[in-house]
Amino acid sequence: MYRSVLVSFVLVATAATAATACKGSARSASAASTNSAASSRVAGTAAQSANTSDTSGTPAGPIATTQRPAPGSAASTTGAGVTPASASTPGPAASPNPNRVPNEMGRIMVLEYHLITDHNADYARERGQFRKDLELLYDRGYRPVNMSDVLDKKLDLPRGISPVVFVFDDASPEQFRYIENNGKLEIDPTSGIGIWLDFRKTHPDWNNKAVFCLLSGANAGHNFFGDRGIQGQKSQWRFQKVKWLANNGFELCDHTLWHAQLNKYPDAFVQEQIARNALAIDSAVPGYRIRAMALPQGLWPKNRALASHGSWTNPKTGKTVTYSWPVVFEVAGGPMRSPYDPGFNPGATPRIQVIGNAIEANMNRLEQSGNMYISDGNPSVVARPPAHAVAAKH
Repeated sequence: MYRSVLVSFVLVATAATAATACKGSARSASAASTNSAASSRVAGTAAQSANTSDTSGTPAGPIATTQRPAPGSAASTTGAGVTPASASTPGPAASPNPNRVPNEMGRIMVLEYHLITDHNADYARERGQFRKDLELLYDRGYRPVNMSDVLDKKLDLPRGISPVVFVFDDASPEQFRYIENNGKLEIDPTSGIGIWLDFRKTHPDWNNKAVFCLLSGANAGHNFFGDRGIQGQKSQWRFQKVKWLANNGFELCDHTLWHAQLNKYPDAFVQEQIARNALAIDSAVPGYRIRAMALPQGLWPKNRALASHGSWTNPKTGKTVTYSWPVVFEVAGGPMRSPYDPGFNPGATPRIQVIGNAIEANMNRLEQSGNMYISDGNPSVVARPPAHAVAAKH
């Protein structure tokens, strides 16, 4: 028995250290190819932003609004207020588990959230449950990364830690809400960002990394996190929120102008929906490089290529806005492949809808199958499972 255990340990260790690919070289090659093929800097000017606020369309899918808790209620006073410019003082970091066998060919969870509110539903996560999600992931050895980190193969995590990608769709006030306190703006501690920042105070290695797939012209406040007084949000705060996210480590993503079901429309309309939203993001954060978009309701346009590459010409100015990015988020599909896996396809990235116990169920399956991405803590080596395990998984 002891001999078999020893042999297994040596086999795993040997496979991990004898990897044929160097992470550093792979990252350089990946970054170069991605930069040249997937540049998404919007070809337009901020002056065109006046044409991006059309709300005449009817949003489809998970577009709903929830009443903000009354001031002084239990929900409205949970956590601590955080001003946009403030930085909390985190507590001590938890030690990663070095006993988890590294496998950087394993799968990575991409979690899909919508509303962070006062109840659980298909497109809503109750605030307390959202915090429990963060605690569960943290305790099980997961840390957040941006999708751009995955693309660039810059998953520089301690040994024994697994990456997880958070994606928030629709830019609702429930995700990011301001409150005014004596003339000063603060992040509402009951919004998704407020809960995230409060969690980070006691978990310093929980970085500000998550992807926000934005709408800039939808109804019901789904317009860069709220406008026109909806849930107390002022229209002039829209760009400020987007800038705050970009300046604080989070990633911005296109989600169309007003959540159009792209499979219903001709090519020209599809490109206008995507390009005008990209232009709005560029107006908020000039020169920002968008690297992903999320399909509303997971519906592909008839011409699937238009989800990642296209252009739209403003009929008023004659100027053309082009877009191009490597990542298209689908609405479901389970954990995605490792960026070191030859089958990695960011152009159709699957996600896990956070409903019920979906996070724990997927974690359990990945752990039981041995097909979970676990870092080896060494940026120069790709840790691989034993050869027989790889053969069994493909």
